[in-house]
Amino acid sequence: MTTETNITRMDAFTYRDLIKDGNVVMLIPVGAIEQHGAHMPLGVDALLSTKMAELTAEKMGGALVGPSIEFGYKSQQRSGGGAHIIGTFGFDADTMIGTVRTLVREFHRHGVHNLVFVNGHYENYQFIYEGVDLALRDLSGEPRIPQVMMMSYWDFVTPQVIETLYPEGFPGWDVEHGGVMETSIMLEFFPDLVHLEKLIDHPAAELPLYDILPAVPQLTPASGCLSSGKASTPEKGRILTDSIVEGMSAAIRGVFTA
Repeated sequence: MTTETNITRMDAFTYRDLIKDGNVVMLIPVGAIEQHGAHMPLGVDALLSTKMAELTAEKMGGALVGPSIEFGYKSQQRSGGGAHIIGTFGFDADTMIGTVRTLVREFHRHGVHNLVFVNGHYENYQFIYEGVDLALRDLSGEPRIPQVMMMSYWDFVTPQVIETLYPEGFPGWDVEHGGVMETSIMLEFFPDLVHLEKLIDHPAAELPLYDILPAVPQLTPASGCLSSGKASTPEKGRILTDSIVEGMSAAIRGVFTA
């Protein structure tokens, strides 16, 4: 039986007991509610960031997973299809920054000082960073301030795995929206939510090297995805996950046991 790591499924007394020494590592998933084509649900980014955080905490042993931030910063056309596509909910920068800032302060108030934000939505990263930075300024006079890591889980897919799973060439993580990685990991862990019969196959999007506002809808493929998930399989999802979890757990241990 797997020991529970996600604090949202614990009672308050169990949670307090697990964090009482102040040295526990807390992983906080950050996702988004965003369209992922016809074949996957709106909650992909939140589902996958939470799953990667939970698997990493299990591998580490003793680490915990905090509440998921299920919304994300506005989808951008060159990395998420664009906020103009119905099904995507885009939150302003101050909402994202304020949520992260509050969570850092609240965990500090609880006595949790080792934090890891696990990002699952390409556009979120700099706003997570800003929220953490502002929270640490808020806490600068405290006897102990938190140490905070920030990471996007796909950065831990090794070059060897990329070469194996993308034999015809890797389009880049920004264009992997709704593509092989997300679809394969969803097939591995949430197969009932993936409908490959609805998948719209097309070449990777060729987008300009600049942004335009208001967005030009015809620049985004009609699928809403920026690359095809046709080659996705659960087996690829397992390979990707093993690389991610191994890399994330090693990086976290390297920081918090140094």
